[in-house]
Amino acid sequence: MSPRRLRFGIKVAQMGGSFAEIRDAWLEADRLGFDTGWAHDHLLNQNDHTKSEDEGWTILTALLVETKRIRGGLMVTANTFRHPGMLAKIATTVDVVSHGRVEVGIGAGWHEDEHKQYGLPLPPLGERMRRLEEACQILKALWTETRATVEGTYYQVREAYHEPKPVHKPHPPIVIGTSGEKVGLRIVARHAQEWNMSKGTPDEFRRLSTLVDGFCREAGRDPAAVERSIQFGADALQNGAPALVQLSREFVAAGATHLIYTCPIPYSAAGARRLWHEVVTPLKG
Repeated sequence: MSPRRLRFGIKVAQMGGSFAEIRDAWLEADRLGFDTGWAHDHLLNQNDHTKSEDEGWTILTALLVETKRIRGGLMVTANTFRHPGMLAKIATTVDVVSHGRVEVGIGAGWHEDEHKQYGLPLPPLGERMRRLEEACQILKALWTETRATVEGTYYQVREAYHEPKPVHKPHPPIVIGTSGEKVGLRIVARHAQEWNMSKGTPDEFRRLSTLVDGFCREAGRDPAAVERSIQFGADALQNGAPALVQLSREFVAAGATHLIYTCPIPYSAAGARRLWHEVVTPLKG
C-alpha cells in the first residue's frame, strides 16, 4: 500500500457555539480545502449543562448538505445512545444525501450525567466495549450484505434488509476513538478504517500506534489499512501557531496521517482561516 496522504480536519463541536457560527466555520473550511469536518455526539453541553447542545447526527446532516466536498462525521458517536441497526440506517442516509462523504466515528460512550438525565443505561466499561464490537459487526453487515444476521449478546439483527446501501464502497469508514490497550485497540484492529486518539503526547501516540500494528497482524489485517489520527483541543493554539505546527510535525513523525484541529472559539470563518493559513499551510508546504 502506498504511503497515505496527510489529511487535515477541523472540529467544531456544538458546545462551543451556535449553529450559525458552526456553519460559518464549516463552509469556510470546505472552501479552503480541509479534508474533514467534525462535530461531536453529546446530549449535554460539557462546558455548562444549562447551555444549548444540538444533536450530533442532525447537525452533521445539515452541515454536509450545505457543503460541497469536505467529508464529515462525529468525533465520536456514543454507541450507548442508539441501537447499531438504527445507527447504520442514520449513517447510510447521511452518506446518501452527502453523496458519499460521511465518516462514522464511534466509541463506547462515557458521559455519566447525560445517561442519568436522559434515562439511558451506562453499563460497566467492559460491557460497553463488548457492545462496541457487536455494533461494528452489525454496521458492516447491514452496509454490505443483502440480508444481515448478527446474533450478538447485546444486539441482534435477523435477515434484515438495509436499503439503500451506502454510497461509499464497500461502506463508510469506521473511525474508532479509544486508547484502551487491552480491548479497545484490538477492536480497532478488527473493524476500523481509522484509529483516533483524542489527547496525549507524540510518544504515547507512537506507542499505541505500534500496538495497533501488532493487533492488526494478529487479526490478519495489514496495519497500513488503519489510518491514524490525532485531535488537538481548543487550547492547542494558546502557545501560538508555530508551537502547534511543531507539535503537529512530532505527531506526523509518530505515525499520524490525519490531523484534526479544534476551531478557535468563538467559532467563525475567520477561525477556520486562521487554522488553515497559520497551521495547515506550513505543514503542507
